[in-house]
Amino acid sequence: MRCTGRVRRTTRRARTVTALLCVAALVVAVVVLGSGDVPIGPLDVLRSLVGANATSDPSTHFIVWQLRLPRVLTALLAGAALALSGAVFQSLVRNPLGSPDVLGFTQGAATGALSAIVLFGGGALAVPLGAVIGALAAGGSVLLLAGRGGQHLVLVGIAVGAVLTGVNGYLLTRGQLTDAARAMLWLTGSLDGADWSGAMLLLAVLGLLVPVVCLGYGRALRLLELGDDAATALGVPAERTRRTLLVAALLLAAAAAAAVGPVAFVALTAPQVARRLTRSPGPNLLPSTATGAVLLVLADWMAQRLVPGHQLPAGVVTGLLGGGYLIWLLAAQRRTAA
Repeated sequence: MRCTGRVRRTTRRARTVTALLCVAALVVAVVVLGSGDVPIGPLDVLRSLVGANATSDPSTHFIVWQLRLPRVLTALLAGAALALSGAVFQSLVRNPLGSPDVLGFTQGAATGALSAIVLFGGGALAVPLGAVIGALAAGGSVLLLAGRGGQHLVLVGIAVGAVLTGVNGYLLTRGQLTDAARAMLWLTGSLDGADWSGAMLLLAVLGLLVPVVCLGYGRALRLLELGDDAATALGVPAERTRRTLLVAALLLAAAAAAAVGPVAFVALTAPQVARRLTRSPGPNLLPSTATGAVLLVLADWMAQRLVPGHQLPAGVVTGLLGGGYLIWLLAAQRRTAA
């Protein structure tokens, strides 16, 4: 009875945290939509979002819908996709370092995008398409080399990522100066060029995969954390479930990379932050998704405001925040172990 009550309290807390994070994401989005060279009040932003001032105040409606909303929506959706991908990977490999950043998938996306920019001129569709192809190719290679069960997934991912990092450096030396500068901006991870096409891509991928991962395979993922033998004994086809979830996580990471570039540390940090907020040892799929959305939209807002007169790529801010958080986490674990 005591264990059942504890599980219920943990579940209730996870739901509450998820709801609060979703509210926080919406509040931050409204604030960001109203920020800029032309400040807009929160009520005017909300009225514009529901179309109430489309005719009475067309300039505000244009600023919100055409200039700011694609970027904010892309940040929310890309952060959610990266965080959910990271939560799945970390749960499957039972390792907090199991994220697209570490497993070589983002390096693969960078290789595809760099090839499109340096070798093929980098058209409007070529760069995101190259990023998707590169991420999928890298992910497929890692999964194939890791073998059945994926016990060495992290080590294989690090090795593949190291190889692709060298390839990316070579591609940068092959490009013209303007192409190399453009490629470096993309490699950092930026929402400067965010538009409705990227947001719609992310929305379609999340709309398809969030129900599959969270509702269709959420329980199976929790059982897989107990080990393949225990999961199989409880009726979960371990290998098939693992392959399905890995493909879904890879598609989420590829879609995010195609829309905003290889933004660092969101997939690594968001699941860990969500786990500490919920105090639940499970995969925390929905809390992680909401946490990632909040983190990336906040990081992009900070990137636009930290240096007056200059806009930093969002990946710079996520790298600073994520790296700082990782250092703090390692120090805290070391103190606990001591």
